[in-house]
Amino acid sequence: MVYNQTWQAVKINTMDTKDKLLSDLKASKGAWISGELLSRKLSVSRAAISKHVSKLRQVGYDIESVPNKGYSLKNVSDLLLAEEIRDGLETKIFGKKEIIYFTETDSTNTKAKEFASKGAPEGTLVVAEKQTMGRGRKGRSWFSPESDNVYASIILRPKIPPSEAPVITLLSAVATAEALISLTDLKPRIKWPNDILINGKKIAGILTEISMEMDAVDFIVVGIGLNINTKKEDFSREIKRLATSVFIETKKRFSRAKILGEYLKWYETYYDIFKEKGFKPVSSRWKELTDIIGKRITVDMISKKYVGRVVDVDDEGVLILKDDKGKLHRIYSGDITVM
Repeated sequence: MVYNQTWQAVKINTMDTKDKLLSDLKASKGAWISGELLSRKLSVSRAAISKHVSKLRQVGYDIESVPNKGYSLKNVSDLLLAEEIRDGLETKIFGKKEIIYFTETDSTNTKAKEFASKGAPEGTLVVAEKQTMGRGRKGRSWFSPESDNVYASIILRPKIPPSEAPVITLLSAVATAEALISLTDLKPRIKWPNDILINGKKIAGILTEISMEMDAVDFIVVGIGLNINTKKEDFSREIKRLATSVFIETKKRFSRAKILGEYLKWYETYYDIFKEKGFKPVSSRWKELTDIIGKRITVDMISKKYVGRVVDVDDEGVLILKDDKGKLHRIYSGDITVM
């Protein structure tokens, strides 16, 4: 399902005529392909080809047309459209089912929860070019400028008890880090439980929200805000001290759709591992990607504050802290500061 710019829902198939047309144009990018050939190949009229080309142009694809020559794709759209996310996507479910697209929305997590409560299947993806009320942990706002970054939420329906749900947050962090490692030269580190840092600055945040029924999880929505092409001057003075982006770190612009597709691939990989073998294999990779173990930290909670050294993060995703008196504490959530 895609939401277009007039906010009307349009059902799309995994590979409809427009998708196939775009695929053929991409395969011949820069060259000309005749309307007659496209018509025969896709088993539709030339008028239908013209109609689909018009729709592709409306969402940002630069397609030239010349009589007796046909069509030529000059540039692809930079929007987070289903067509771009699915191009080369190496998943079985994530991104292959329904994609709900917004040019602007309050929060992809808010929308994903609405769709999940109405029965949207596992693997449904909600994306937006801009968020007006992007959220982080504890209700904090998330800087969400238009068309520079990735704002996306996935709907999960794992058959697990609520007590296991917190590990999904750590799994999400691993998937995000793996996507950055595979497509860039960056070396991301995970700050417990789910912040992704580059050179000590935050490049991505994850918000996990759970809906439960009695002793079972109904659905989990995992939202990610990943800074891709934001320039340093686009951050406010306060955010600039704390945040970074792929562009700032690499001095290169990246395809947001490609990075999102890589994230979906790694997410599905680790999610499948979790369902088949439990969290331990995922936990092992999480520990390789963090540098928190052994560090002295403070943990601020709603009514308490702990100071001590991190001993471990167990297979339930719980941080184990040893205070100055040698007492161990199991920390399920909180804001940490490395001392």
